[in-house]
Amino acid sequence: MSKLLSAAGTFSLGGRAVNRMGYGAMQLAGPGVFGPPKDRDTAIAVLREAVASGVNHIDTSDFYGPHVTNQIIREALHPYSDDLTIVTKVGAVRGSDSSWLPAQEPKEIERGVHDNLRNLGLERLDVVNMRIMGNVHAPSEGSIAKQVAALAELQQQGLVRHIGLSNVTSTQIAEAQGIAKIVCVQNHYNLVQRGDEALVDELASKGIAYVPFFPLGGFTPLQSSTLSSIAASLGATPMQVALAWLLHRAPNILLIPGTSSLAHLRENLQAASLKLSDEVLAELDAIGERVEQH
Repeated sequence: MSKLLSAAGTFSLGGRAVNRMGYGAMQLAGPGVFGPPKDRDTAIAVLREAVASGVNHIDTSDFYGPHVTNQIIREALHPYSDDLTIVTKVGAVRGSDSSWLPAQEPKEIERGVHDNLRNLGLERLDVVNMRIMGNVHAPSEGSIAKQVAALAELQQQGLVRHIGLSNVTSTQIAEAQGIAKIVCVQNHYNLVQRGDEALVDELASKGIAYVPFFPLGGFTPLQSSTLSSIAASLGATPMQVALAWLLHRAPNILLIPGTSSLAHLRENLQAASLKLSDEVLAELDAIGERVEQH
């Protein structure tokens, strides 16, 4: 199975070459990413199978649950293998009503880092993404110097190896790079959500990983008759084709599709070896262009 993932190649993330098909842990929490999963044993089995299959990049956060996904990751995988990169994020907390609340002050960022360390059972975090709240799933301009400086201070203390950003603009990335080295950017991008086209290429030219969140549409799954017909012609599922399109899009794209199902995990990982012809890629590219025109 690890040969399956190697078909998509690797890219550098925080000084390590990681397989471009990774795993996102968000769906291991309960409904609405809040509370415990209905089947903790399956959640543990999914994580163990992902790693056994060659996944060496797991994306998580202590505000998933909250605390739930990190505690499950620790139970399933600790002590962690040397080649596993766990990427987490700070910048939000959860209200008792499951709301997502900004936590962007230096003290809140510090608390977030310590929560992740404690629940993952680590002394230092591999990569921490500073999640800027912006317009929730879309970035908005404004200085992020205070937040990045707070994370850089924790890096200097030895609690964080590498810093990434999430939900940011090109201007904000440039500002952050004046404060600390940025190793990855995590923004909303997929087959139909193409607002970051230029940014993907800009980061590729700088050797910075781009990690799309909601690669399959997130809370509103991708739907397209063109996508479905292409998938049928390839003997694949629409979601496999959507993931394969992202892998073909740029060499710096790292995928973190999430699932709490073993069957879906296996299906997602299969996308790493799905080859798309130039004709198919052109048809898929046109889906995003049509959506933008509407």
